[in-house]
Amino acid sequence: MPPITDGTWDTSGLELAVLDSDPFFSPAQSTGERLKFDDVRLVSPILPRSKVIGVGRNFADHAAELGNEVPVSPLTFFKPNTSVIGPGDPIRLPAVSEYVSYEAELAVIIGRVAKGIRAENAMDHVLGYTAGNDVTLRDIQQSDNQWSRAKGFDTSCPLGPWIETELDVDDVGIRSWVDGEQKQDGTTADFIFDIPTLIEHLSETITLLPGDVILTGTPAGVGQIVAGNRVDIAIDGLGVLTNPVMDA
Repeated sequence: MPPITDGTWDTSGLELAVLDSDPFFSPAQSTGERLKFDDVRLVSPILPRSKVIGVGRNFADHAAELGNEVPVSPLTFFKPNTSVIGPGDPIRLPAVSEYVSYEAELAVIIGRVAKGIRAENAMDHVLGYTAGNDVTLRDIQQSDNQWSRAKGFDTSCPLGPWIETELDVDDVGIRSWVDGEQKQDGTTADFIFDIPTLIEHLSETITLLPGDVILTGTPAGVGQIVAGNRVDIAIDGLGVLTNPVMDA
């Protein structure tokens, strides 16, 4: 994949293989049909039947920029599946908020039922990875005692452009741009809690189902977006997730 330096990438020559069924719930096979990437409109690569789980303050620099302490155990929250949108879909800004922020994140897709999983076995339950944007109503997050409205509003969880099933996530770059200006530049090597630890922590009390999504946290550099902006999220090896920003 060509290097991504400004939030854009060269998709010429990329093709999509058409499957005959949903690979999450049946043994999908290729139909043999292939489509040019630039001739199709991508949707979210997964619409969780159950849940999206976010992880807050999983980068020390992000916790510091918002004036928060680093958590001693994973800080988690839910986003409903009604928050999920795909590449190119608009992030719609609710009128109730005066400060909406982007958060570039690596998203983990669960592939097998996980309950009571130890960290050393956690990756056996991962199907793959995609890029995510944990869009947040920052003022509502500060005023509400719970983060349900701030993190779970409609269009607050862009995912895409696809799920990569083979990716070394020990030191993967996470970057974002707003209107072509780079805002974030972090790496998964700086996670406070790595992916196996997160899966062990969550599965102690919550059954993780195939298609569930875990958003693993964002590096420093978050900021405000307004109507008319374009947000680009790039995860090394996963392409670019792009979404315009509009008023609701």
